[in-house]
Amino acid sequence: MSLIVHKYGGTSMGSIERIQNVAKRVAKWHRAGHQVVVVPSAMAGETNRLLGLAAEISETPDRRELDMLAATGEQASSALLALALQAEGVAARSYTGWQVPVITDSAYTKARIKSIDGTRIMHDLDQNKVVIVTGFQGIDEQGHITTLGRGGSDTSAVAIAAALKADECLIFTDVDGVYTTDPRVEPKARRLDKISFEEMLEMASLGSKVLQIRSVEFAGKYNVPLRVLSSLTAPDIPVEQERVSGTLITIEEQLKMEAAIVSGIAFSRDEAKITVLGVPDTPGVAFSILEPIAKANIDVDMIIQNQSVDGTTDFSFTVKRQDRQQAVQILDKELKVNTKTILSEENACKVSIVGIGMHSHAGVASKMFKTLADEGVNIQMISTSEIKTSVLIEDKYMELAVRALHNAFGLDKEDVVSIED
Repeated sequence: MSLIVHKYGGTSMGSIERIQNVAKRVAKWHRAGHQVVVVPSAMAGETNRLLGLAAEISETPDRRELDMLAATGEQASSALLALALQAEGVAARSYTGWQVPVITDSAYTKARIKSIDGTRIMHDLDQNKVVIVTGFQGIDEQGHITTLGRGGSDTSAVAIAAALKADECLIFTDVDGVYTTDPRVEPKARRLDKISFEEMLEMASLGSKVLQIRSVEFAGKYNVPLRVLSSLTAPDIPVEQERVSGTLITIEEQLKMEAAIVSGIAFSRDEAKITVLGVPDTPGVAFSILEPIAKANIDVDMIIQNQSVDGTTDFSFTVKRQDRQQAVQILDKELKVNTKTILSEENACKVSIVGIGMHSHAGVASKMFKTLADEGVNIQMISTSEIKTSVLIEDKYMELAVRALHNAFGLDKEDVVSIED
């Protein structure tokens, strides 16, 4: 008998009919002899509706009260699921995060989990009950309800799986796994059977929306096997078939013998490029530019500093598009260097190749650059890690670049493609 954590997103919980289908699926796993803990999100659109009500009352609502409000969405869906399971003849009990308890820090609307007491959950599991725990929320040490931020139910599920030492955490969603790239951009995209935590973390941070970044970090830290699979399949699909479907996210050591050089192509349109022209090429200039940006909690991604000419240089970096205007205003006001011009543009996107096989194979980046050059795509900026190479290009070339790279690295094929192919 295995202890399995199921997580269902808002789409899966989007109506009474879908909640009943979730109950049928969970009941199937329970009847197959597994101990099951379920972490549901609020019904689709409910959190937005609640926060919209708050916005009608105040332009700057108190964050503690926002958490009190937003937490009710998951409480409702959890209770409804418990009732649906009971209608299926399965004993079930739902708990809020504070009843477990899930202890967090006090950073309202973006709290982080500090500890989880699994005693209450394990007691109910031993009584042959399905346990339902609200995702997305917890309680701080002063007794105040907190939420983990958007996508926090994924993190809740992984954290509970880690605390209970679950055999696996199944993330049921509206897609049937992790793909080599977005099938809406490249129809030849292929679903991956397995991917490493490191690769999934890179892809999530680079724009893949399948899993929330913090949940992948948590799973990697505590070595919780994750499986992404579809909740839109028939709920009576045999457990033996369902438990090997989707994409398994696991440790790198289990993938080395079969690791592809490149596992996927990630992309993000949410990029803006800022360039400061003619700054003095002296020690500390990068700090003087980026320090005020950091103080405003604006994340900087790609950075490049050109070679010095006549004692000056150009300094470029990227931020999220929504932060571009604020970043430019900060630089214009706070910059302590004698700059000539601050340029910014939003027509940029980031395209990345990701794969654990990259750190043991030479020539991957050069093949990427040649592929883009052959398509007439100019590279503006480059950043790398052991398992990733990212380029900044014009937004209008994004889909062309993704399709060309997907083909160049043979990602539509099951077999690994060599660098020379």
